[in-house]
Amino acid sequence: MLSTSLKSIDEIRSGSLLSLPREISLEAWGHAWNKACIGVDCSGLAPYFWNSLLLVVPSVLISTLIGAFNGYALTKWRFRGANAVFALILFGSFLPSQLVLLPMAQTLGWLQIAGTTSGLILVHVVYGLPFTTLFFRNYFVSLPDDLVKAATIDGAGFFQIFFKIMLPLARPILVVTVIWQFTQIWNDFLYGASFAAGDAQPVTVALNNLVNTTTGVKQYNVDMAGAMIAALPTLLVYALAGRYFVRGLTAGSVKG
Repeated sequence: MLSTSLKSIDEIRSGSLLSLPREISLEAWGHAWNKACIGVDCSGLAPYFWNSLLLVVPSVLISTLIGAFNGYALTKWRFRGANAVFALILFGSFLPSQLVLLPMAQTLGWLQIAGTTSGLILVHVVYGLPFTTLFFRNYFVSLPDDLVKAATIDGAGFFQIFFKIMLPLARPILVVTVIWQFTQIWNDFLYGASFAAGDAQPVTVALNNLVNTTTGVKQYNVDMAGAMIAALPTLLVYALAGRYFVRGLTAGSVKG
């Protein structure tokens, strides 16, 4: 992909598709970023890339925070029916994405946020809650209950214990949840194509438009450059924080 994106279309058409580029050219990257459709008037991936950033950041933060609250309440502030509530929340992680398209569309229509970035944020927050709740619940259950009891005796309340004790101890699973949610939301195509319209579409939908709307000669170098641009954020996240992801997955596996 990288090699093809750095070639000119003439070099690719000469039969050197799989070889290294004879001369490095960034023209395809410029076309993919600034002008997705070659030969016709349409925008490039740039505005949709920023749409994805505006979508991912609040979606990850909100779903992670609510998931942490859920996991905390289900493990350290037990109430009647807590296991049943957790089972119902967990059931959401087994639902196929296609199954919730119609009820999601109806809900967004009732809220009058259909086709907007705000609506897409709500969709990803709701669909991500079962996973974030599962991560934090399984981690918090491995922490000793004596921490909460001691803090309660000292006069700390629900939110004080959460923000000052539980959340600082949950850094490993916090990293796991953020990486998981970031990857799922950034790479999503189905919800982006279904619930976002026009200028509110994420970069994955714009990439699909780039690949399928090129006129004339197929611009393989532009397609590959666009795919690399769309994949760069997740590649950087795993390159910089991949080892913390593995550590976080195993952090709550043993109690004590």
